[in-house]
Amino acid sequence: TANAPIFGIDTNGKVTEWNAKASSLLGFTKSEAIGRDLVSSFITEEFKESVQSVFTAALHGNETANFEFPIFTSDGRRKDF
Repeated sequence: TANAPIFGIDTNGKVTEWNAKASSLLGFTKSEAIGRDLVSSFITEEFKESVQSVFTAALHGNETANFEFPIFTSDGRRKDF
């Protein structure tokens, strides 16, 4: 069992993986998260553009190290990752 939240997205930004730690920290079950657009559904407004830019760069083979961003919990709180 991972001790860190792990999520995966496809080339369209849809969640394809959501581990148990992500569920426990964020309050969304795997079935609630799978298929949703990560940026539009879970990222706070002021970080949507920068997070999307990092994901787009990654799809083009450009790595970004140590990128932290806030994500919403199921009850609307903000958590920084």
